[in-house]
Amino acid sequence: MRCRKCSNRAVLGLPRHNTAYCGPCLTEFVRTQVQKAIKAQTMFSPEDRILVAVSGGKDSLTLWEILLKLGYNVDALYVDLGIPGYSERSHEKVERFAHDVAEACGSKLIIQTVEEDAGAGNGVKELANLIKRPTCSACGTIKRYQFNRVAYQNNYDVMATGHNLDDEAARLLGNVLNWQDEYLQKQSPTLPASVEGFSKKVKPLYRMTEREIAAYAVVNRIDYLVEECPNAKGAKMLVYKDVLNRLEAESPGTKHRFYWGFLDKQKKSAESTKHTMTDIDQSTLLPCETCSQPTTAGTCSFCRMMARAKTAAR
Repeated sequence: MRCRKCSNRAVLGLPRHNTAYCGPCLTEFVRTQVQKAIKAQTMFSPEDRILVAVSGGKDSLTLWEILLKLGYNVDALYVDLGIPGYSERSHEKVERFAHDVAEACGSKLIIQTVEEDAGAGNGVKELANLIKRPTCSACGTIKRYQFNRVAYQNNYDVMATGHNLDDEAARLLGNVLNWQDEYLQKQSPTLPASVEGFSKKVKPLYRMTEREIAAYAVVNRIDYLVEECPNAKGAKMLVYKDVLNRLEAESPGTKHRFYWGFLDKQKKSAESTKHTMTDIDQSTLLPCETCSQPTTAGTCSFCRMMARAKTAAR
């Protein structure tokens, strides 16, 4: 298989684009796709301060690396959730990338450890069991809270996550299957700052599949944690991804058409009703009465979760 751009030996075929690329051409392709995503969704400018959430996996470390290579002002945040074995290994990967790559570009890594008084002293799984919630749900609540808090306290303009096309298509499938209208309304690669003082949320990798990102990481020697989080076993998102992978194998471009088609209809719907995501967010979100994080209720989900944990622990 030869690269369709330069005729050198290809390292990856992209059936959904009916093409193939060698290492250098793949690198150029991926970075160009990220830049297109940033421009198309008006995610941020070179003047903005960006905070990337990193986990040690391929997506988040690749996003950090690409934004640095593109010249953006970006730092990273790692939240240590105390998952036995896994957190130590992921922490190590993030620290190594920061030392070997990021620091030379003037980018810093912020480490946030979930403390015992936050309700996860024995790990997020124990916390989830205590409040009788799925582990991934509790984990997501903690990470979103810490991400918002650190970004706000350090005056970052934008919060970026490594969600890719596979993630977003799987999430969309789950939301459609369960007709979760509230989540569908806010499933976008860009969510504006919901309350004054809080950062915009963006997903610059939404045009790229997991396979494409993994290939980019290998070509560019990004040392990432390959193993999945042990708490993700049995998660519905993995089921949805498997279904979409099977469809993609039979009909290349399925994920692309599914998610991008949704975004196109979402945009047209917003234009026809003269509403934007900013209108929706500003009218429904207010600061939490306990911690001041944005929420649709008087108290945010994180503070409610912590209150339940304290009550259950008594």
